Amino acid sequence: MTALDSSSAIPGYFDSPWPCEDGGPRRQMIPRGAELKLRSGSNLCATSRSQVMCNMVVLRAPGEVFLQGSTGPTEDSSGWIERIDPISLRPLVRSPDLEAGRVWWAGGVAAHANGSLYVWQGRWVHKLDCDCRPIASRELPYDTPYNSMLVLSDGNLVIKNLVRDRSQRSHFSVLEPERLELIGPPVEIPEASVARIAKDIVPQGEFIYVLGIDTALRYRYAGGRLDRDEEWKARYRILPDGQQSFAWDPIVSGGSIWFLDDGDNKGFRGTFANCGLDEATPLRLARVNTGDSNDFEQFQPFAAPHATICNPPLFDSKRSIAVAFDTANSLLCGLRHRAPGEFERLWEKPFGAGFHMMLFSDTGELVVNDFYRGEDNLVVLDIVTGVELGRVGTGSPVQSVVFPAPGFARDIYYTSFMTVARIFQE
Repeated sequence: MTALDSSSAIPGYFDSPWPCEDGGPRRQMIPRGAELKLRSGSNLCATSRSQVMCNMVVLRAPGEVFLQGSTGPTEDSSGWIERIDPISLRPLVRSPDLEAGRVWWAGGVAAHANGSLYVWQGRWVHKLDCDCRPIASRELPYDTPYNSMLVLSDGNLVIKNLVRDRSQRSHFSVLEPERLELIGPPVEIPEASVARIAKDIVPQGEFIYVLGIDTALRYRYAGGRLDRDEEWKARYRILPDGQQSFAWDPIVSGGSIWFLDDGDNKGFRGTFANCGLDEATPLRLARVNTGDSNDFEQFQPFAAPHATICNPPLFDSKRSIAVAFDTANSLLCGLRHRAPGEFERLWEKPFGAGFHMMLFSDTGELVVNDFYRGEDNLVVLDIVTGVELGRVGTGSPVQSVVFPAPGFARDIYYTSFMTVARIFQE
């Protein structure tokens, strides 16, 4: 079974309940030492602040909440990060504008074990102190956005660039954390890759999982070097372009990686509802065993065509439940994985879900969003039954397709491209 990022401090990361996107490099989306303890019909409240292009919140020391975003999806975009008041969401300190290199993607931030914050935006990486003051910056080798960076167990950083088509291949770069110097030349991936990357540490070594636009692959990391594991791969793209498209982010949970395909679409229009490609078939939930990539399966959780997503599923290894969604068709479901090829449907809902989910594992409280009547709602469900435990409007007029985070006080931070909000119990 795969270890849980939420069980203790993560090697390389700051010792906090949520030091990076998805709570850790395995992307299990489980906060450490936190739960909401809602009952059915609990009254949730929201404090909201309008803020363009919010992307994610990470936590550092107690009471330190950092909000990361950018100025907009344009060539002259720049990145920024703020330390915000954990209750009012008011900015306490803000970085200067951070260079992006005339290419845009939503980027991200990680709190490092050395106390620094690392922000990636466009084709640049920036190192900042806890007062959001820049310490070092580095332009990366390729003129494409870099959408995913992980901290390795020795403190080095690994980052990958995003390529959406077959015009070129993606690459990894490894950087040391002090001056952001490159450690060796970039490492070519044999395919273009859109998805963010994930990492696992097992007795056999430290592995980086990457989804190319056709194939799931992995690399072994040791001593500043990445080497392809030639014996581990699974081709998930089995239909022609248009009918099936690339996968988004993998998660590492329960001894497997899990992901959803049909990631291509007609573009974000404030929501991804009805934005699936005209020829797209129903999406697939994929599982690849981390010990043996021949143990590979794909399952269609929904029958609806023209599907799309832009984020990962969730897998609760404690209860063997996968949560899948189809943003284009506003569908969400819980599936118990009983054995290879055997899924039991526990519940299904017509939900406008689009963001990275979150699970309070001890209580089984699943955090999702539901874009409903022109406002994004944050909803807490029981992961076993699908019963709605609480719901509140976030104030966001667009569907979130980015990252929530837990707070320090049984609360939740929500982000979208228009809004940051704090969700709490009355």
